[in-house]
Amino acid sequence: MNKEQILNKLKGGLIVSCQALPGEPLYSDNGGIMPRIAKAMEHVGAVGIRCNSERDIHEIREVVTLPVIGLVKKKYKNYFPYITPTMCEVDAVVRAGADIVAVDCTRGLHPGDVKVEDFIRQVKEKYDILILSDISTFEEAVNAVQAGADMVSTTMSGYTPYTAGSKEPDFELLHRLVEQLPCPII
Repeated sequence: MNKEQILNKLKGGLIVSCQALPGEPLYSDNGGIMPRIAKAMEHVGAVGIRCNSERDIHEIREVVTLPVIGLVKKKYKNYFPYITPTMCEVDAVVRAGADIVAVDCTRGLHPGDVKVEDFIRQVKEKYDILILSDISTFEEAVNAVQAGADMVSTTMSGYTPYTAGSKEPDFELLHRLVEQLPCPII
């Protein structure tokens, strides 16, 4: 699928998050669980799958025909961004076969003291892949889109230190994004 086909498939539908981290009930050291959930979601009408880890992205890509949003959650000491925070994780997402890479686009520096807009540009220079910017504020969304992100998700709203405690979901933020940005809003 090309970028336009991917975006058209996602438009107006439900993207299901199929993720489990070590220590969570649906996590398995051997894999195999998330692809079954993803296949079940495709069967009941989901239009896309959001998944975490190179292994799960690869396994899900093998069993669904839907667009796959891939990410790798990894925390680096002294840095807040943890959703695909470095090129190492982007490389893993691309290697696993994702159609879209989700990237933390909150205001904190990425590991190595890389600004969000520079990180987005680095990804775009290296790969021809759609970037989903996970943001927590309107300003972060504008910054990400101006830097080259293809789509915006309010994933981080309520999870950053400066949005913690905000009402979830933030429909006011969502409305503002839809009204004022020229890209798809998830």
